[in-house]
Amino acid sequence: MTLHVKAEPVMRRPDTPAWLTDLARFCAGLRFEDLPESVVARTLQVIGDCIAAIAAGAQEPETIALVARMLGTDGDAGAAVIGAGRRGAPSLAAFLNGTAGTMLELDEGNQFCRGHPGIHVVPAVLAAALRSGASGRDLITAVALGYEIGARIGIASKLRVTMHPHGTWGTVGAAVAIAWLARRDAAGMVETINVASSLGLSTSRRTMLEGGTVRNSFAGFSNQIGLMVSDLVAAGFTGEADGLGTVYGSVIADDWRPDEMVAELGSRWEIARNYFKRHACCRYNHGALDALHEIVAKEGGRLEPDAIARIDVATYVWAAQLAGQEPHNMLAAKFSLPFSIATTIVHGAATVDAFREAARTDDTIRELARRVFVREDAAATAKLPAQRPAEVSVTLKGGRVLAAQALTNRGDTEDPYTPAEVRQKFFDLAVPVWGQSRAEAIIAAVDALPGAADIAALDALLAAAPVTRT
Repeated sequence: MTLHVKAEPVMRRPDTPAWLTDLARFCAGLRFEDLPESVVARTLQVIGDCIAAIAAGAQEPETIALVARMLGTDGDAGAAVIGAGRRGAPSLAAFLNGTAGTMLELDEGNQFCRGHPGIHVVPAVLAAALRSGASGRDLITAVALGYEIGARIGIASKLRVTMHPHGTWGTVGAAVAIAWLARRDAAGMVETINVASSLGLSTSRRTMLEGGTVRNSFAGFSNQIGLMVSDLVAAGFTGEADGLGTVYGSVIADDWRPDEMVAELGSRWEIARNYFKRHACCRYNHGALDALHEIVAKEGGRLEPDAIARIDVATYVWAAQLAGQEPHNMLAAKFSLPFSIATTIVHGAATVDAFREAARTDDTIRELARRVFVREDAAATAKLPAQRPAEVSVTLKGGRVLAAQALTNRGDTEDPYTPAEVRQKFFDLAVPVWGQSRAEAIIAAVDALPGAADIAALDALLAAAPVTRT
C-alpha cells in the first residue's frame, strides 16, 4: 500500500490569531466586579450543585476503593476529598472529586456546548483556591471564567460523533481557571490555552453506551491536568500558536468557528445558560421521563407495571441510541432509556436508588424494560439543538393508550428549575452524606463566598467524614 502524505513544512511559527489575543486579554483582565449579579448567583448554584454531586458520588463502591488506593495511609494534608473525610494533594483531590462528581449522572450541564462544564472546573478551582489563599470572590470568578472558556470551545466546534465530551475541552476550561487564580497576564493566558488544548483525552462515546465506568474518570483527569498546565507554563513549556484551532478543527472535532470564542464576550455568560438535573440518568432520557411524568400524573400518580402491554418512545437520534433493554451495571442503566422508564414507573421517580444494583436486578423492572421500545423520529432530530423532543405512548393491556410529549427537558434554560428546587436537590444529595446540620452549614458557606476572605471554612466543612461511614 502506498502512503500519500502531503508535505506541509512549518517554515516559521505562525502568529497568534487575533481572536485568541482578544480572548486572552479578556481572561487576564476579568474581575469579580465585571460579573453580573445573575452570573454570580448562578455560579454559586453551580458550585453547590457540584459539591452535592461529588459528595453523593463519593459514596459509590468504586470511588471509596479508589480513594483508599490512591491516598493510602496519607490524606491528612492538602485539599478536601469531598465526601470521603480525607485530604490529598491538590491535583489528586481535584482528580478524585471530578471523578466522583460524574458517578451518578447528576452534575449540571450546558445544552449549547453539549457537555458538563461545571464538574470539569469546580474541583480544580476548589483545590487551587485553598492552596493560593484565594478569596471567595476569586473562587467565583475563576469558576465562571473556566466554565465560560470550556463551554465556548464546545459551542465553537463539533466533536467527532465517536467522542465523549467529558475530558476534552473541559481541560482547557480548568487550566484557564487556574491560570486566572495565578494572575497570569494575557501572554500567559495564550500559552495556557495553547498548552491545555493538546492535553484533552481521546474519549470514546461507547464507554457510556456499554457502561464502561472508566468514563467517570474523564472529568477527573480534566481537573488534574488543568492544575498541571499551570506548572507546565510556569516552567516554560509552550504549545502551538493556535492549539484550539488544530485540535478542535481537525483532530478530535471539526467545524471550528473561532468567532464563537469571542462572540458577545463579557455580555453573554454560558454559566447563566446552564441546566440542572433532577433525574439521576443521562440527560438524553429526560424528555421522555418528563413526558412519562405527565402521563402518570394524569393517571392519579401511579401506573401498575403488570397493566402495561408496551411502551413506545419516539425521540431524537442521541436519545434513540439509548435503546438497550438489559443494562449490565449502574452506568449502563443510566444510559438505557427502557430501563430509565421502567425503574421510574416502579420507584415513582428517577432517583439515585432507582439505578442501583437492587433496582437493576429487580425482575419487575427488568421485565418492564423489555417492553419499552425506542425509535428515532427524524422530525425530532431535525429540531435539535433548539428542542429535544420525546413522545411517549403507554399501551395498557386493555388496549387503552396513554400518550404525552415533551419538547424540552425540565431544568433547561427554556424550562428551568426554581432556585428552591435546585436547593432541594442539594439537600437530597448532601444530607444522606453529612446529615442535615452539616449540609446546611456547607450551603451557607457557599452562599457566603462573595464576602469570604478565603475558602478555608468551606474546605474544612467539605473535608468532614460522611455520617454514612463514621
